Amino acid sequence: MTGHVTERQGSEDESRSGGGGGGERGVPEGLGGRGGADRRSGALRVAGLALAVVLALGGAGAGWVYWRLNDNITGVDIDGALGDDRPARPAPTASGSAATPAGAALNILVLGSDSRSGAANQSLGGGDSAGARSDTAMVVHLNTGRTEATVVSIPRDTLVTRPSCPLESGGESAEASGVMFNTAYSVGGPVCAVKTVESLTDVRVDHYVELDFAGFAGLVDALGGVTVTTGADIDDEDSHLTLPAGTHHLGGEQALALARTRHGIGDGSDLGRIGLQHQLVRALLDRIASTSLLSDPARLYEVADAVTGSLTTDTGLDSLAELVGLGQSLRGLPADAVRTLTMPVVPAPWDRNRVVADEPEAAELWASLR
Repeated sequence: MTGHVTERQGSEDESRSGGGGGGERGVPEGLGGRGGADRRSGALRVAGLALAVVLALGGAGAGWVYWRLNDNITGVDIDGALGDDRPARPAPTASGSAATPAGAALNILVLGSDSRSGAANQSLGGGDSAGARSDTAMVVHLNTGRTEATVVSIPRDTLVTRPSCPLESGGESAEASGVMFNTAYSVGGPVCAVKTVESLTDVRVDHYVELDFAGFAGLVDALGGVTVTTGADIDDEDSHLTLPAGTHHLGGEQALALARTRHGIGDGSDLGRIGLQHQLVRALLDRIASTSLLSDPARLYEVADAVTGSLTTDTGLDSLAELVGLGQSLRGLPADAVRTLTMPVVPAPWDRNRVVADEPEAAELWASLR
């Protein structure tokens, strides 16, 4: 049954997301300079990882390796579930179809979920699978020709109108106003997360990629850890992370705790955590760029297995071949053309512990991606 409800907000572990932290709203981070070149190198290696696995582990057993990694990936038919009531796709080009025009602009919703399903996730996050939410949400926009990329983080505590969503159990959820963005995933999984992003932005989501707790921690461990520098002491009882200011080499569990930290930094808002998450992404790319995966097939397989084993995508990306195709299309991405931003937000007037889109700046940002 479809109706309209207003949801009461929040639990203690999702509190205080208003105001400050995370740098300027909607301002690109990390453009140009040495950092841009490092991320360029790392991005290429990430994009080509699936292809590298197949090539490096060729010969005896390659068929089994491909099958194992391919079978790891979970696919969700988001297009089938949502139908045609969505923002329009770009018009077809001479080189491709309307659905997948070659080199056309793409928008990919990337979620880091706090799913507690499975023993590995429960040991890292506690709680139960029913409490799963999208802990991290980024819209990755690739322009026509794949010569530029823009990564826009959506704070999970942003208050939105969550549309009615189809449920796995049948029927639909009720539309709900003034609810936190990250509740969409807990209500209707990937399908509702995509529909809520499209409702918020009026941007068509072409693909969906989700990595859970265990996948992120496993990737960091498989790479031998990552190095980050914190500008202030961190002491967060909720994420169980205590770090003095300075440079640290973190294993998977510590890196995950840093990605989830919010109460131990700044004003405790989600915007500060987004800044840490952007730093972790850069550290991961740097680590991949500096690790000779192609000369170490065992580690290469370990990395690929860690990622694909915790990966959920839409059915347009749920095979190694499709992921390889996407990676190959990014080989021409210039060094200085990757931007990271946070959707412009302001504290909600009726709840200073939550944020809302800062208009008209937020609408202008999404319009620029369209």
